[in-house]
Amino acid sequence: MTRVVALCVLLSALPLVTRTQLQDSGSADKSMVLALESAWNQAELHHDANAVAKVLADNFFSVDHHGKLLNRSQYLTDMKDLSFNPEEISNTDTSIYIYGDVAVVTSAYRTKGTIDGKPFTHHGRFTDTWIKRDGQWKCAADQETLIN
Repeated sequence: MTRVVALCVLLSALPLVTRTQLQDSGSADKSMVLALESAWNQAELHHDANAVAKVLADNFFSVDHHGKLLNRSQYLTDMKDLSFNPEEISNTDTSIYIYGDVAVVTSAYRTKGTIDGKPFTHHGRFTDTWIKRDGQWKCAADQETLIN
C-alpha cells in the first residue's frame, strides 16, 4: 500500500516538474530572442549585414514602414545603403510571446539619424516572428508601422 501511495505522489508531481522545466525553457528562450533583437539593432547601426544575416531565416521577409515587401536578400542589400545613417535605434514596451518553437515580439521603436544627410526621427511599432530550428532562433518575418 505504501508503495502505491508513493507512486501516486510521484506521478502527481511529474506535471509540476514538466511545467517548471517548460517555464524555465520559455524564460531562456525569451532572453535569447531579446538578446538577438538587441544585437540586430547594433548591427543595423553599423551597417553590418553579415551580423544580421546570421539571425535571419533563409526565407525571411520584411514589410518596412513604407509598406514595401523585401525578401532576405533585398533586406540585407538595403542594410548596406550608407545614405541611411542611423545614430540611435532603441526599442521600448517590448513583449515576447513563446509558442513552442515560435516567438512573436511586439515593440515600439525609435530610430534617429540622417537619410541623404537630412536628419530624421522615426517612431513606430514592429512585430517580429522568430522560429527555432536546430536549437537556434532565426527571424522569419518582420513588419514595421511608422507612427510619426
